[in-house]
Amino acid sequence: MKSELPSIPERLAAVRSELPNHVTLVAVSKTKPQTAIESAASTGQIEFGENRAAELAEKASELASLNLRWHHIGHLQTKKVKQVVPHAHLIHAVDSERLLSEIEKRSASIGKVSDVLLQIHIAQESSKFGWSFSEFDTFLQAQSWNELKHVRIRGLMGMATFTDDHQQIRSEFQSLKKAFDTTSSIGSSWDTLSMGMSGDWKIAVDEGSTMVRIGSSIFGSR
Repeated sequence: MKSELPSIPERLAAVRSELPNHVTLVAVSKTKPQTAIESAASTGQIEFGENRAAELAEKASELASLNLRWHHIGHLQTKKVKQVVPHAHLIHAVDSERLLSEIEKRSASIGKVSDVLLQIHIAQESSKFGWSFSEFDTFLQAQSWNELKHVRIRGLMGMATFTDDHQQIRSEFQSLKKAFDTTSSIGSSWDTLSMGMSGDWKIAVDEGSTMVRIGSSIFGSR
């Protein structure tokens, strides 16, 4: 007789038991049905991550009564910003000034201040998005972010290389933490470092992450 797989609440409890209190857990619910989100929410989980604009908007609307906080964690096209802004508690992967400007415009149109994270490219894979460290430095020096009235930059986000080399992953997270620590000019809202997923979140937490994005360890493989 096969033993039953752990339930979503049991998996959530297992992750939480190892997660420091100061680290926010975003349960990545992309492609998962609303019933799975409701199961996680029944344990008190309120932070959920989606990587598709339309899916986030649909789930946020359908589950509005649960008062969940929705995080857009995937690459966001400017044409999809209008779908995300009304629903997102935090937009993680802001990888260009053009995208920042569009979020500013759409947020202003509905009288909202949107919280965002800037995505830095720390992985060796060219397929991953994000500002290079030199682009990020140029952006900071130009201080164009001072002109944003409806966007609040909360910190940085990054994805490590998909590899079994833990030292490489650790080194990449360390580079992101260093950039985060040396960026104080943006102000008191600078408080979030989102790094770490199901396969590497323990390393990320060791290296200073304040927010982890965990999907398969909670909801199972896709």
